Amino acid sequence: MKHFSWNAMCPDGESSCMAALGNARLGRSGGLLSRLKRKCRLLREETGGALVEAALCMSIFGLPLLVGTVELGTMMFSSIEVTNAAHAGASYGMISATFAAHSSGIIAAAQAEAPEFGTNLNVTPTVYFACSEAEGGTQYSTASAATAACTGGTNHSLEFIQVNTSATVTPPIKCPGLPPTYTLTGVSVMEVQE
Repeated sequence: MKHFSWNAMCPDGESSCMAALGNARLGRSGGLLSRLKRKCRLLREETGGALVEAALCMSIFGLPLLVGTVELGTMMFSSIEVTNAAHAGASYGMISATFAAHSSGIIAAAQAEAPEFGTNLNVTPTVYFACSEAEGGTQYSTASAATAACTGGTNHSLEFIQVNTSATVTPPIKCPGLPPTYTLTGVSVMEVQE
């Protein structure tokens, strides 16, 4: 009869190997014994620990990252749409003074550029005048007021169209701690071609 040492076969002790065996008997010539040794060696290895840790970290941090990415992407797309709508409205109004005075056409052009918002997109066109030497300076509401103020050899009045757009967006995913809605705005200013 062969003798064997539990310490050599199972470093965690006899109880762990016996638990693995259950009520089974040790067979002759080591068939069951060799399988038992392999099982105890596998229990001692830690090769799958990193995979388990990675899976736990992804389940804890992955979902919030995914939700945040979806919300940020939606807000960025909507912001681009609102800004492009303002640009489309200003492009329509800059064609001539007649088009700049056509508010309903500017509004329709802006809303057509952002069909996701439709009539929920607020569009406010404004026509103003400024001196050519100080375009970012004083704004005048009439051409005559600008002409009277713009004196000098090369200084003359210019007409501008400014289109402001805004829309309220509700994110697809409700996140605690973040606002339930966002108000996005866009502005575009162009010189009216005469």
